[in-house]
Amino acid sequence: MKKVKTPIQVRYQETDQMGVVYHANYLVWFEIGRTAFVDALGLSYAEMEKAGVVSPVTHVEVDYKQPIRYGEAAFVETWLVSYDGLRTAYGYQVLNKVGEVAVSGKTDHVVVKKDNFRPISVRRMFPEWHQSYCAALGEKV
Repeated sequence: MKKVKTPIQVRYQETDQMGVVYHANYLVWFEIGRTAFVDALGLSYAEMEKAGVVSPVTHVEVDYKQPIRYGEAAFVETWLVSYDGLRTAYGYQVLNKVGEVAVSGKTDHVVVKKDNFRPISVRRMFPEWHQSYCAALGEKV
């Protein structure tokens, strides 16, 4: 299974009154990791969107284990949990500077036409995505 580790710059404006990263910002970090994962496969969300297709989030799970603070090193590790040609689930771990898990989570997505939000088959419309996702899961195409 392919995993991509992306460094995150913890910005001051991402912290709350307690001096820790505000909980909703981890969802932005998940998106940063997801985009880096797609890029690492040699694919492009921008190209998919030019074809009139988007991949909205349909479900989110987040578990907060320990805080990350401004000035600390952070990384988001991203991988595919599942993929069936229509729906994709990504897994995430936000790691601190010593590699401890601070936050873990999962997002579920479906690929749809941008104009009407009807689901499309990734296998048929984007065969290179299908092959890359199957390979990232360690499956044969």
